[in-house]
Amino acid sequence: MTLFTCQWRPSNYEPKALIFLCHGYAMECSISMRGTGTRLAHAGFAVHGMDYEGHGKSSGLQGYIASFNDIVVDCSEYFASVCEKVEYKKQRRFLLGESMGGAVVLMLHRKEPTYWDGAILVAPMCKIVEDMKPHPIVISILSKLSNVIPTWRIIPNEDIIDRAIKSEEWREEVRNNHYCYKGKPRLKTGYELFMASLDIENNLDKVTLPFIIVHGGGDAVTDPSVSEALYTLAESKDKTLKLYPGMCHALTSGEPKENIDIVFSDIIRWLNERVSTS
Repeated sequence: MTLFTCQWRPSNYEPKALIFLCHGYAMECSISMRGTGTRLAHAGFAVHGMDYEGHGKSSGLQGYIASFNDIVVDCSEYFASVCEKVEYKKQRRFLLGESMGGAVVLMLHRKEPTYWDGAILVAPMCKIVEDMKPHPIVISILSKLSNVIPTWRIIPNEDIIDRAIKSEEWREEVRNNHYCYKGKPRLKTGYELFMASLDIENNLDKVTLPFIIVHGGGDAVTDPSVSEALYTLAESKDKTLKLYPGMCHALTSGEPKENIDIVFSDIIRWLNERVSTS
């Protein structure tokens, strides 16, 4: 299996810290997160990302998640290999996850609770709103079917691009990006995402690392209430929640430039404050 990686570095000087990107479901790093990588590199950080198996330029059936834990393990191994490079060993280490990538970040933290120095969570997938939870019988049926016809694309789904992205220009860019999966969710993928959300929801009180959550108040993909729950229940002593009224799910790319500037200003300020105290 081949996993595609990418990086952005500041020019001509040592980075302030390392930041590792975890992209959302059906997305990828090198194109859809290049704005994030570029902005953070210009702010002085070394940024590294990886496309999960079945996503972007990595190998595997597009849009297929056989095991959410495999994603976490792959990220953990690659990110650690970067951190252990001689030039990076003394650098502080931060995670940045968008949507499903937020779930990956929280599981990486749980896997190695003291390894990471902080996290930026952008509209994270970390809880299922109560009135959206399916009946246990439905979950049982989904579990059985996902083992029989795991790759079938039969889960009904609205056009998430329109719901997630406000900018028409960015909507078209995502639609034209053939590395982004746009079909219906595969059965096993849907089951894995659901179970990962439940797992994280049941362990929100075990989150202890410093973090900032940025979430659009008008998000129609992940309800802002899930971020409020994480902020309230997490045991972290250093935690920040930023809600942006009227903004959409794709905060770092799908909003007008002036709104994206506001979000990154908050993220970079948060990072600089924690790097300066190291």
